[in-house]
Amino acid sequence: KLKAYHLQDQGMDTIEANHSLGFLTDQRTYEDALAILRYFNFKSINLLTNNPDKLEAFANSDIHIANRIPLQIAPRPENSAYLSVKKNTLGHLL
Repeated sequence: KLKAYHLQDQGMDTIEANHSLGFLTDQRTYEDALAILRYFNFKSINLLTNNPDKLEAFANSDIHIANRIPLQIAPRPENSAYLSVKKNTLGHLL
């Protein structure tokens, strides 16, 4: 992750940085989170996310999302390009 941040500091966006390091656009999976929720017998949750991939992972599981709670922040000069990629390229719900 630190190497990706360094590449972003040099002008790459988050996706370009990950790809240049040989990684997928987003390496995360949600099976472990689902397994933990199942272990504690959760059937329904409120999920804080803007990530459509996370929503899809839960939609394809036995854990029901009762409410999606968006994570909304005002863009700043330091993060506006990052948030733009998240929204426009990855489809995040911003």
